Amino acid sequence: MKPILLLQIRPEDAASNGEYEAILKFGELSTQDVHRVRTEQTGVPEVDLSQYSALIIGGGPWNPGDPEEKKSDVQKRAEEKLIPLIQQVVATDFPCFGICYGLEIITKSLDTELTHDFQEKAGAIDLHMTENAKHDALLADLPETFRGFVGHKEAAARVPDGGTLLLSSKDCPPHMFRMGQNVYAMQFHPELDVEGMLIRIEVYKHLGYFPIDQAEQVKNEVRKENITVPMEILKRFVKKYHV
Repeated sequence: MKPILLLQIRPEDAASNGEYEAILKFGELSTQDVHRVRTEQTGVPEVDLSQYSALIIGGGPWNPGDPEEKKSDVQKRAEEKLIPLIQQVVATDFPCFGICYGLEIITKSLDTELTHDFQEKAGAIDLHMTENAKHDALLADLPETFRGFVGHKEAAARVPDGGTLLLSSKDCPPHMFRMGQNVYAMQFHPELDVEGMLIRIEVYKHLGYFPIDQAEQVKNEVRKENITVPMEILKRFVKKYHV
């Protein structure tokens, strides 16, 4: 069984480790099943896709739509290698699961506009299926509306050409889409439960996802949630492609 390649960009250990552990937990994976790369530390490696069963691109604080002068050298170097890799993934329809930043860098790689008009503060939202979602392998038979955790400043202005819209929210119309049959991108976080979201709020409370003086209020709202459906989407992706 070939491993899944997980490319992460989070510089904070608590957030990076939490993301990795959640993907293992909700994907029902062992550490041997996942080749983890912290690209903010080591850069994006040369990738031979034939050595992997699938690619997961994690989330993080980078905004790929920022002007180049606002990006760190680490981000610039990573995206210089990520973009051609993603273009190869899409061209070959290689199984991919892009989470939050993952959706945004997929969107940028496909020459599609990113926007700040659809940003959503940290917390839980309602996600709504399209008709196409009802027939998708990762979404079929799930509730047509379900709750998921979000927190992002950028989003795709539209689904890239040739893509299929799967999920929308009130404030962010292109919340999940599929390119081809096997490349998935989602703005929400299918790896996050309440405990994981509380860690993210604490780690990123200074980055403008919400007014910093509202951090405890945001945490209290999160504690009221019972998020389960997004994890099923992650588990289905792993079950379908990690073979």
